[in-house]
Amino acid sequence: MKELDDTASPDDSTVDDDGDTEETDALLSRLHVIEDQPLESRAAAFAQINDELQARLEGGDSARSHA
Repeated sequence: MKELDDTASPDDSTVDDDGDTEETDALLSRLHVIEDQPLESRAAAFAQINDELQARLEGGDSARSHA
């Protein structure tokens, strides 16, 4: 699994195979905002991100199987 390096500056970012550096940066930004929230809010926000990522991954699997 690829770990996200939140210490990298925007100039240090590289485009990966999918070219989704902007999406990665947006996710990291979103995670930083969540980490600054109270515990109850963090739990709900992390659950929402989990659901979104799971739906995206599962949607990607079905798109490839139909191709």
